[in-house]
Amino acid sequence: MAENESGKPEDEAPREAAKRSFFRRIVPKSPNAAIQPVAVPPPPPATKKDRTFVHFVSGFLSLVLVIGLLAVAGAWFGYTQFMAPGPLSSDKVVVVKGGVADVADQLAREGVIDSHLLFMAGLYATGRSAQIKAGEYLFHQRASLNDIANTLVEGKAILHAVTIPEGLTVQQIIERLAENDILVGDVVNMPKEGSLLPDTYKFTRGMTRQQLVDRMAQEQQKVVREVWGRRGADIPLKSPQDLVILASIVEKETGKADERTRVAGVFVNRLNRNMRLQSDPTIVYGLVGGKGTLGRGIRRDEIAQETPYNTYVIVGLPPGPIANPGRAALEAVANPSRTRELYFVADGTGGHVFAETLDQHNKNVQRWRQIEGERRDQAPIAADPAALKTDSDAPPQPPPGPAPAQGKGKTPPPPKGGRQQPAAAQAAPSAPAPAAAPQPATAVDRAPTGAASAVDPVAGTAKDPLLNRTFDLNSPKTVPQLSP
Repeated sequence: MAENESGKPEDEAPREAAKRSFFRRIVPKSPNAAIQPVAVPPPPPATKKDRTFVHFVSGFLSLVLVIGLLAVAGAWFGYTQFMAPGPLSSDKVVVVKGGVADVADQLAREGVIDSHLLFMAGLYATGRSAQIKAGEYLFHQRASLNDIANTLVEGKAILHAVTIPEGLTVQQIIERLAENDILVGDVVNMPKEGSLLPDTYKFTRGMTRQQLVDRMAQEQQKVVREVWGRRGADIPLKSPQDLVILASIVEKETGKADERTRVAGVFVNRLNRNMRLQSDPTIVYGLVGGKGTLGRGIRRDEIAQETPYNTYVIVGLPPGPIANPGRAALEAVANPSRTRELYFVADGTGGHVFAETLDQHNKNVQRWRQIEGERRDQAPIAADPAALKTDSDAPPQPPPGPAPAQGKGKTPPPPKGGRQQPAAAQAAPSAPAPAAAPQPATAVDRAPTGAASAVDPVAGTAKDPLLNRTFDLNSPKTVPQLSP
């Protein structure tokens, strides 16, 4: 058996070392030795491969740090440029369309922005590149890229306006929309008369006329529902459609806001007494329908002409509205004035004077005719057709001549108990008068002496309350006959 330097066999050396280690672990150390740290073995020597890896990691981290610093600096620079005032020297309107790249190029061409790349980068960086909306926009002077982006994303397009006055027919409204060059397209579905709400409507460029008409119809339905729900319990109307019909007549009879409820009260009282409404605008609508105006005054023979809308002939409401009433007229009919008035006539100031009895009404009519006569005496008779036109919306007509005779065998309506001054000017001629020297246009349009009155179609006829004093408007079933 081999021996080591200590003279012991080699296989006994490990056993001796293990014994010594065991005894060292179980033999208590001194307190001073116990608190001494155990020596850490030295690290193995680094190899060349390890040093190369360390250098690579260190270089990569340094590169990342440099790139990060450059990115932060670039982002800060881009942010400041994105928020900085832009190149516009004054406000400018631009119609934009297309994707983000097309919009950026267009704005750059228009001088709204000076860097389409920076603008696109800002939109992509903020996640708004897919949110821009096409339209017509107003960009303010010195607007920043951020301001422009906000305008496009929020869709703050320019709003245009169109005003639809109260009392127009559907056809007149469609014609007015057709004249607007901001709207596009045609009205495919023609709405019913009285179904559109007159108002001022705002819209963006590119909106179709059909869309605007649909919006007007929706607004009218909403308003009619609201007004019908607040109507008086005793008004003689059976449906919201009846409300619209009577409101359209009130709308055409007076343009004064403080008279609407009173005029509505007259018509409601006449309906309650089963009296004819005798409204001149219904004659016009029965003759021309949706065109709105005759283009002349009402002839005397047309007062008795039988149409479904002529309230001198029919009893009660016509079959449909004669115009598109506004909210005020609807409110007036839903809650009319509580009076016993049955008549009204023009007072010479643009308004009307009302009466409860026929005698008082006759006095009011006579007073109005005095005013007419004084105005006729003060104003020269004009042969110029422009001075003789009797409808503000109508084209010039020839001067009036003798009034046509009433047809034989006709049963005329009762004398006018409502408004004596029609919505469209009344009484027009059937033949022109001889030409005369042109005269300046006058403020009051008058017919020559002997012709029908331009503002009172029943004047001088068997339906004139001043001439037919035996006729009682409170007994509508008794109708005087015209002499052959």
